[in-house]
Amino acid sequence: MLDIDHCWQAVCDRNAAQDGQFVFAVRSTSIYCRPSCPARRPKRENVDFYANAFSAEAAGFRPCKRCSPQGTSPAEQVDALVIATCRLLQEHDGALTLEQLATRIGLSASHLARAFKARTGLTPKAWANAQRRQRLDARLPQADSVLEAALEAGFSGTRALYEQPTALSPAQRRRQGAGEQLRYAIAPCELGQLLLAASDKGACALLFGDDEQSLEQELHQRFSAATLQRDQQSLQPWLQQVLAQVAEPDRAAHLPLDLRGSAFQQRVWQALREIPLGQTRRYGELAVQIDSHARAVARACASNPLGLLIPCHRVVGANGNLSGYRWGITRKAALLAAEAAVRTRAH
Repeated sequence: MLDIDHCWQAVCDRNAAQDGQFVFAVRSTSIYCRPSCPARRPKRENVDFYANAFSAEAAGFRPCKRCSPQGTSPAEQVDALVIATCRLLQEHDGALTLEQLATRIGLSASHLARAFKARTGLTPKAWANAQRRQRLDARLPQADSVLEAALEAGFSGTRALYEQPTALSPAQRRRQGAGEQLRYAIAPCELGQLLLAASDKGACALLFGDDEQSLEQELHQRFSAATLQRDQQSLQPWLQQVLAQVAEPDRAAHLPLDLRGSAFQQRVWQALREIPLGQTRRYGELAVQIDSHARAVARACASNPLGLLIPCHRVVGANGNLSGYRWGITRKAALLAAEAAVRTRAH
């Protein structure tokens, strides 16, 4: 049984995630479409909903020529072309220019660049560079030198490795982070147990969990090469700020942050920090804000290591539902309820 209100909201949002779940038919035109159809939105009173294309056609409607509800959608077709572009970049080690890629894919260079960035968050060149860096990270621990790893990964030398500062130098990464020390502290809070970890540069992880052991395991998984030292005393002032924010969301913690992520992830995390207290944003809204794609934004939110301080809990699904949260929907609901209460009191 279809939820009619949910279906109509998906049509209003042109929610591509609902494509294949149902179709809607417009009585005034006798045409049926997929939820993401870019055509002008019909009047609600003229719309019927069907579970699939077969049901709509049995009722006398014909398929929309613009969104092709019977087969692969235009968005899915572009997704396939972006995947093909990624394969070309991998096969040619990123050596193809945008124009060469576009010629092989069958799109204009500008169209390919927009589509690629919307779905990956990066330009083709930046994506290829990111792949090379991943290969570098995989080779560094086994290599006899940084230069050897760089050459095997496709770099012409080591200079490019140091042009963009990262939390760990290539030499440290070759030693699997040996030498980096992280301090952490754990405390109970309204959401269970909370772990705050910090490097010399600032807070690098804020995790929620049900017990201390699971939190320490998650921290070790995230920073397996670092030396982890529990330090309740020196981290107590920072920990108190975080606990105060959990209890009273309007008392925001102001801590230096050691953000470890790609350029795109950091763009998403910065956009999250700009969402006002007591408000939420949909993944699609954030994607439009940073000129990206909702799925890429969702992946960046899921990789956020600093719960609460980078408020990924303020992002909700297309229909306003809570969607996913790394530390559990119950905690996400509690955080949003507490922040909404503060906003209500302020008004």
